[in-house]
Amino acid sequence: MTLPNLDFNVLHPEPLMVVISGLSGAGKDSVIEELIQRGLPLHFVVTTTSRAPRANEVHGKDYLFVSKVEFERMIEAKELIEYALVYNDYKGVSRAQVDIAAASGKDVLLRVDVQGAARLRSLNPDALLIFIIPENEEAWLHRFTQRGVDTPESQRIRLDTARNELSYLPMFDYVIVNRDGHLKEAADTIQSILTAEHSRVQPRRICL
Repeated sequence: MTLPNLDFNVLHPEPLMVVISGLSGAGKDSVIEELIQRGLPLHFVVTTTSRAPRANEVHGKDYLFVSKVEFERMIEAKELIEYALVYNDYKGVSRAQVDIAAASGKDVLLRVDVQGAARLRSLNPDALLIFIIPENEEAWLHRFTQRGVDTPESQRIRLDTARNELSYLPMFDYVIVNRDGHLKEAADTIQSILTAEHSRVQPRRICL
């Protein structure tokens, strides 16, 4: 009996646009650093900001630090895919940076605030949106106490901002709890999500 030819070459994964967002102080940077250290096929798009670098932050690695004047020039020249004014400083994603990442053939990894995530979802409905959150309010506030950088006024602004950020949660595809001392678990969960997403019958695609 002659058997029909069967084609098992059916899995054709596409690079993902992975958007990491969440509350300030939830540990987004630490989660991203853990993912990058694992050698996953990720191209991290460095966010541009007008704020001054904090201690141990490196230009070109943590952020692209520019002056407020330069950032406003980039806005005027339409060089940014999305941007927002956050805590009186600008943050945004450079179109050139995304183009470079997309050309790499790797998953494009972005770290943005919730407004930026909403903008990226509107531009690319197939973007994979992941929200990072601490386990509870007490743990979240303790992280800012450890930093020792907040004034009472900035603390009030952060609380008001957090309420607004949480209102965006239904827009996201996944929420990841980053518990203190369990960073690897959070990264494990995201890595599992990426594996599952690359096994979709109808893959997500990057389209900007």
